[in-house]
Amino acid sequence: MAEIAIRNVTKTFHDRARARDILAVDTVNLTIADHDFVCLLGPSGCGKSTLLNMIAGFEKPSTGSIEVGGARVERPGADRGVVFQQPTLMPWLDVADNVAFHLKLKGVRRRGRREQAQSFIDLVGLTGFERHFPSELSGGMNQRVGIARALLMNPRVILMDEPFAALDAQTKMEMQEELVRIWERIRCTIVFVTHSVDEALVLGSRIAVMTRRPGRIRDDFAFDLPRPRDVTSPAFNDAKRRILSLIRDEAATARRAA
Repeated sequence: MAEIAIRNVTKTFHDRARARDILAVDTVNLTIADHDFVCLLGPSGCGKSTLLNMIAGFEKPSTGSIEVGGARVERPGADRGVVFQQPTLMPWLDVADNVAFHLKLKGVRRRGRREQAQSFIDLVGLTGFERHFPSELSGGMNQRVGIARALLMNPRVILMDEPFAALDAQTKMEMQEELVRIWERIRCTIVFVTHSVDEALVLGSRIAVMTRRPGRIRDDFAFDLPRPRDVTSPAFNDAKRRILSLIRDEAATARRAA
């Protein structure tokens, strides 16, 4: 059984100011296996975040269906952890309490929350920062807190919406390596939204390339280059040329339609 099954999904938004409908996602079909690491790659505004939000249950498809673990997605659920572009931490809580916040909502006592949070704090490399507050951490460290918080929910699927976009190049590279290490250890399913070709090829075991809006799946291919990946290798650059060719073709299509 597929971990995630997206079947004939479209999403239309109504623009009240202009009294018209906008088709954001058009007839997307995508099957994602258990323990896969899929990168949704596409230009800004192509609908990749909208598709991720529908998997999360924050948005509902206009037509079609999405299933996770064989169950139809109707609303957000604990089987799907979400990491946003900004970590959305609570500034008045320290690292341990931010990571364990959903346990507080479930009524777990503070000592028990911190004990459960500790292994995930260790996993993301924040040992020793348990009592630090978000304002005392770097952007990359705050994203680690967001990842630990998502992992603590023990989800089947982690959904990530350009979580490293605001980081500097060196920190981004470190976070990419850290995320791969975590994924290889816990073997959950990850769907990662990005508009960076290099980031998709560094991270993904599969790359799904989306068209300009309305977003469709233009190409979908497995990428099994050994890790850590050599970005100068012929295989890496062959895949990069393949994707860049699609992007250039999309740009040319958009110019002709203008």
